[in-house]
Amino acid sequence: MRKLIEYFIKYPVNGNIILVLILIFGYFGLSSMMTTFFPEMESRVALVQVMYPGASPEEVEEGVILKIENNLKGLSGIERISSISNENTGTVTVEIQKGFDIGKVLQDIKNAVDRINSFPVDMEPPVIFLSEMRDFTISLALKGDVSLKILKKYAQKIETDLLALDGISKLTIDGYPNEEISIRFKEDALDAYNLTLDQVVRAIQADNLNMTGGMIKGVDEELLVRAYSKKYTADDLKPTVIKATSDGRIVRLGDVATVTDTWEESPSKTYFNGVRSVVITVNKTISEDLLAISAKVRGYVDEFNVKDSPVELSIVRDGAVILRARIDLLTSNGMFGATLVLVFLALFLNMRLALWVALGIPVSFMGMFMIAGMIGLTINVMSLFGMILVVGILVDDGIVIAENIFSHHERGKSNLIAAIDGTMEVLPAVFSAIMTTVVVFAIFFFLDGRMGEFMSDMAFVVISTLLFSLVEGGFILPAHIAHSKALSKTLKPNKVEIIMGHFLQNLRDKVYKPILEYSIKHKTIALAVITVLLFTVFGAIKGGFIRTTFFPFIDRDNITISIEMDAGTPADITEQRLRVIEEATWIVNQQFKEERKDHLDIVTSVQLSVGPSTHAGSIKIVLLDGESRNLPTFSITSALRKQVGPILGAQKVSYGVGGNFGMPVSISLLGNDFNELQSAKEKLKADLSELSAIKDIVDNDQQGLREVKITLKDKAYLLGLNLRDVVSKVRQGFFGMEVQRLQRGLDEVKVWVNYGQDDRSSIGKLENMKIRMNDGREIPLKEIATFQMERGILGINHLDGKREVRVEAEMTNPTASVTDVMSDIKTNVIPEILTHYPSVSVSYEGQSRQSAKMGASVARVFPIILILMLSIIVFTFRSFAQTLIIFLMLPLGFIGVGLGHFIHNNAISALSAYGILALVGIMVNDALVLVTTFNNLIKEGMPFIEAVKTAALSRFRAILLTSLTTIAGLGPLILEKSLQAQFLIPMAISVAYGLLIATLITLVILPVSIVIMNDLKRLLIRMWTGVWPTPESVEPAYKELQEQI
Repeated sequence: MRKLIEYFIKYPVNGNIILVLILIFGYFGLSSMMTTFFPEMESRVALVQVMYPGASPEEVEEGVILKIENNLKGLSGIERISSISNENTGTVTVEIQKGFDIGKVLQDIKNAVDRINSFPVDMEPPVIFLSEMRDFTISLALKGDVSLKILKKYAQKIETDLLALDGISKLTIDGYPNEEISIRFKEDALDAYNLTLDQVVRAIQADNLNMTGGMIKGVDEELLVRAYSKKYTADDLKPTVIKATSDGRIVRLGDVATVTDTWEESPSKTYFNGVRSVVITVNKTISEDLLAISAKVRGYVDEFNVKDSPVELSIVRDGAVILRARIDLLTSNGMFGATLVLVFLALFLNMRLALWVALGIPVSFMGMFMIAGMIGLTINVMSLFGMILVVGILVDDGIVIAENIFSHHERGKSNLIAAIDGTMEVLPAVFSAIMTTVVVFAIFFFLDGRMGEFMSDMAFVVISTLLFSLVEGGFILPAHIAHSKALSKTLKPNKVEIIMGHFLQNLRDKVYKPILEYSIKHKTIALAVITVLLFTVFGAIKGGFIRTTFFPFIDRDNITISIEMDAGTPADITEQRLRVIEEATWIVNQQFKEERKDHLDIVTSVQLSVGPSTHAGSIKIVLLDGESRNLPTFSITSALRKQVGPILGAQKVSYGVGGNFGMPVSISLLGNDFNELQSAKEKLKADLSELSAIKDIVDNDQQGLREVKITLKDKAYLLGLNLRDVVSKVRQGFFGMEVQRLQRGLDEVKVWVNYGQDDRSSIGKLENMKIRMNDGREIPLKEIATFQMERGILGINHLDGKREVRVEAEMTNPTASVTDVMSDIKTNVIPEILTHYPSVSVSYEGQSRQSAKMGASVARVFPIILILMLSIIVFTFRSFAQTLIIFLMLPLGFIGVGLGHFIHNNAISALSAYGILALVGIMVNDALVLVTTFNNLIKEGMPFIEAVKTAALSRFRAILLTSLTTIAGLGPLILEKSLQAQFLIPMAISVAYGLLIATLITLVILPVSIVIMNDLKRLLIRMWTGVWPTPESVEPAYKELQEQI
């Protein structure tokens, strides 16, 4: 290694070539990086979707879902299976374990489903696919004083145009149902012509087709025989011949039915700021750039609105605005932090040395960009935070090496020799320090849960940047210092350097030195003070003075209010209830507007949507951007809830601002006893409603439509009828039958046959429905069947094979401690429920599950990380005792973590824990440098106590400066008041405040611990041999020196 360092110092041009190459290729890598909001993640969720027309949720569950779930059991690579059975449809969701081949597991799922041969006959083939990760990019509202059909045509034209743009592949359109050709019969008309719906369907299918009849092979020419009889519109279908009577009459479809081109009966309405609209939402896939898509769509919108057309295209919400705000915020904080780092370097080091050390910042970042561009890393919130975090750390090795080279030069060595000796002396410690930091950050690659996956980008940024800083600090920096004027004897310090030199010297000699000497002399007091501080912090956490939570609250610029009325509620009534919320939104907006000095609207737009069922709908509110708004979303939702008040007939109302990590309170009740599940759910909801810390308590076990249960009388069986025959005829009239599907332009249009609205508008119509016998007789349904009214089930949920009822709630104050609330629920609510309902079990979902997954993965990986760190330090010191000292120092950094969160009134969260992990690696760095210096002094023959003090005093400036640069790099982010930055602040607090206390620990407690360890080793030898050894003789460095002699 010495030869290699000598080579680069002797020939600095080689180092400069490497530097230039890193800068050039780093620029190309940076140019190729895409921009996303959060790190891109490959989907690990497979879906099995089934359509079973006319089936109830119970039928879907028994006939389809249970069979699929049973066949999927035991497949390797599956983490969990959940499902929902609804009217006519069912979906099985399969979560794939991390580390397994997703393609192989997906194929295994397909094979398992394909092996099932007992699906119901009427069920459509199951669709199995991998859920694609799509991130919201931008949404548009198309509105105008035109019909819905015209709006649809414009929307489809816009869809075609946008998909033709490079880089856009996914978009959805909402605001209108699918088109269909509706054939509505009156029962009287069918009776008049002695027709059944079956006969009508067969007649249409037999006539409405294109068909080839073969070839006429003539002598001179071959002719193709073909019939073109397919009709694509309602008017064209009306002349279709349904029946020809014996007296020569032709019965056509238009004679017995009302045939219209219309919309499906499923509701799908969207209003933008009160105007009927079609909403187009553009999403991005994992391989597309959010900012680029947004720019192209905005350009298209501008071009579209310039055209003279009866419709207007408006931007509802643009994810790029939020992303750009976050990027600008983090970039400005990062630049400010980097500037502070440079200022501290210039103040505490020789100015020229500071510039050469600072050069490591752009070189290291460009090296990272060079690799990041090749592996597909994106510029996102987490990678930018990694850059902010590492900007102060990456100069640490440069500071230590530059400061040591300068120290050797002050001893009278030449520039080259000082550069070589100074680098070689601290390079092992610097290498070990960086490797321990790399090892600690490597843990983020193995964390489970959504937050854990987010952290991998940050870890890559930190690790790759530090490795390039090691290359720059070990080979390029010494050459620059050796051949610069930084070591010139004629160079006189400027006034700032003189002032800071005196300040540092006074700080070291008049403040730090007396504290150090007192602590070494009174070791017990020093340890007692730091131990009391540690337990005080733990006590403050236990007592609630320092709050804890699972995940930090991430403020947003949009609010979604969802509502579910009683099942069966007409769409018009649901829309009326949504209108109440919409009006309240504008009232609240006016209230806040009047209170603001700038009188800006906090609400920019409101989107009202009815669907996907008649009893459900939502209000999507887009707010003024967070920087201008300066008002958290939960304050707005609280005002909205108060303004709206109770909503008549609403089973479920949620004023949510959304979340990336699940609901704060989410509890799944599992079991196969439906009655006990229902009772347990009601008990849980009642108990949760008494907790003031939570609000919007909802569950996924909503009541379904009121059902008319048909039971056959004995008379039906005497007439030769059975339940299948009767209900099939009822189904034909009241549900309908799909005759055909026609491709009409871009639309797949169903041809649907059933009774007209009047003939299925009441129970009386059902009772009087005629059931046609094989001999032609017609009997009213009420004569052969009885009817009973019951409330049905909207959907049946399963989790890992058991029926599931999930109860969820939002926090009243999103910044409050979720951990405390969940602990209260687990201790005081759940045990009583499990006691009363023994067949019920509990699974904690949402944030609790994400936190548990993360904690379990940390528990698996952290011991391995500790062993690797231990090995690196032992290899460096060749001493288990000194390694043990450093490891015992690590928990003390938590004092600063707790203190920092208390000062800033932030809850300790998962991000705080990540900051603690990062802190561990940084703490080891300073300790390694001090202990290495101590060992070198022992080898030089210095007495033990003097070596301890000298090592601490000589490394004071380097340790102080490395800590200050890291803290300075994070300082602007910690002090940031922007709502957009709040969720990252806990991690910055953990590192900065933890390092602040860690600096004190390294400079004071570490020397004290070295002395205590020395005393313990001497005591053990005294107890074994009866002779007190000298303090120096028990140190590993002294033993190595003796072995060399």
